Amino acid sequence: MSEPDDYKNLDHVDMNVRELLTEMKDTSEVIVDLAYASLMYNSDSMAEKVHDLEDDMDNLKFAIRYKVLMSCRTKEDARQLSGLLQVASAADRISDAAADIVDLLDVPLEKRPFVPAMLYESDEKIRATKIKSDSGMVGYTIGELAVEACTGCKIIALKGRQGWIYDPEDDVKIRAGDDIIVRGTEEGYNHLTEYASGKIPWDFPEESDEEPEEAEDEAENLEDDIGDDDE
Repeated sequence: MSEPDDYKNLDHVDMNVRELLTEMKDTSEVIVDLAYASLMYNSDSMAEKVHDLEDDMDNLKFAIRYKVLMSCRTKEDARQLSGLLQVASAADRISDAAADIVDLLDVPLEKRPFVPAMLYESDEKIRATKIKSDSGMVGYTIGELAVEACTGCKIIALKGRQGWIYDPEDDVKIRAGDDIIVRGTEEGYNHLTEYASGKIPWDFPEESDEEPEEAEDEAENLEDDIGDDDE
């Protein structure tokens, strides 16, 4: 974990509270997935990405602290906003733990035989598969396919023509020959491999006309409070 004097990227300070909390949540999920994947595939590049994300989390935590300190005027303000600091600390502990996990790569393989067994016991496992040329996924973006919604598997990394993409966005297009690393259940992974191999055509999700439900109401209220205090 970085010390305060080591913060170099202050771009997150301009984000609002909802964006900060969402970014911290997403980062904490991705960093754990990549940490375990780095052990499974003995990948130094994934481990390096984990450490990069750990630095990002430090900057996000600093931004949350900045927002709280700039907004507190009374004891009641401090009480209401203390929850943000708890969330930031919890997310930071997750990122620190993920960094500790990848440090196991420095241990020889024969001295860490417990790792595969440990990962095998989890409900959601991390696995890899390759996209075949006759797969119905080829030519579509991750968002168009709605991979996680359709299979229950989240793509945490993709290796294409330009190398590895970690935590790929929805606009990343799937191409023949891509290697993907996913996190999901056994059943979901089996479905995904059938789609990826072209054994069955991709089952595109039906579009819904319903408006998405509003989420994170508490974060929005805190954001409004902070916005009022900053004025």
